[in-house]
Amino acid sequence: MTSPLLVLRTPDGVAPLDDVALGPALLARAQSDPVGPAVLRLARPRPTLAFSRLDTLAPGWPAARAAARAHGFEPVVRQRGGRAAAYHEGCLLLDLVSSDLDPRTGIRPRYERGAAILVGALTDLGVDARVGAVPGEYCPGDHSVNASGRVKLAGTAQRVVRGAWLFSSLVVVRDADRLRAVLDEVYSALGLAWDPASVGSVESVLRLDVAGARPSGVPTEVVERAVLDRHARAGYDVRPVPWDPALLAEARLQHDRHVAG
Repeated sequence: MTSPLLVLRTPDGVAPLDDVALGPALLARAQSDPVGPAVLRLARPRPTLAFSRLDTLAPGWPAARAAARAHGFEPVVRQRGGRAAAYHEGCLLLDLVSSDLDPRTGIRPRYERGAAILVGALTDLGVDARVGAVPGEYCPGDHSVNASGRVKLAGTAQRVVRGAWLFSSLVVVRDADRLRAVLDEVYSALGLAWDPASVGSVESVLRLDVAGARPSGVPTEVVERAVLDRHARAGYDVRPVPWDPALLAEARLQHDRHVAG
């Protein structure tokens, strides 16, 4: 038996502060509708440096914020996740939201299922994808997705509230060098040890692992289709739906929680 999954594609060009608040806005909707279907929001975000609440307490927080802006990445504060993460239009961001009467009991299974979907999608594209952190990765997590145990390709995070949950994933499709450069300065300012070489992209590992067999450019649409296919194979009835303009207005009501100053 399949479960309906409504797929929303975020319009291109949405401001970073709006984008980071869209997931929580969907989460608020799920809280108010306990029988509503799950929703998967897809986005190709503008350059953003998403800091955690813990990052904002570090002595180097003002310098980290300034470093992000100097590289053209808008700083925002997210409500989930461990440490600073950078992303841009060469990434695919996914917010999976669902109502749930007992959301806490499924935290670990959701991490495992979400990481497995990403691994399956990237494997379908020819990547030697695996679950687990690589040494020195940014925003480390047990359910990160890597390539051959060498570089991080995707991160996962989760937020649980009464009656609903939000599972977020971020896949780096291309242009890892831009992320590496900004994260190097941001992590230095925050006093966090990490290895810039741990940042990878789907495009870079495909060139490395399947030399000459694929074009050098990997469209984000290709990764998106693979991810949606894996959601379908995981038991979801994937249903694309039109973008709801009202959602952006709801997200803006949550701006205060995400402003980086």
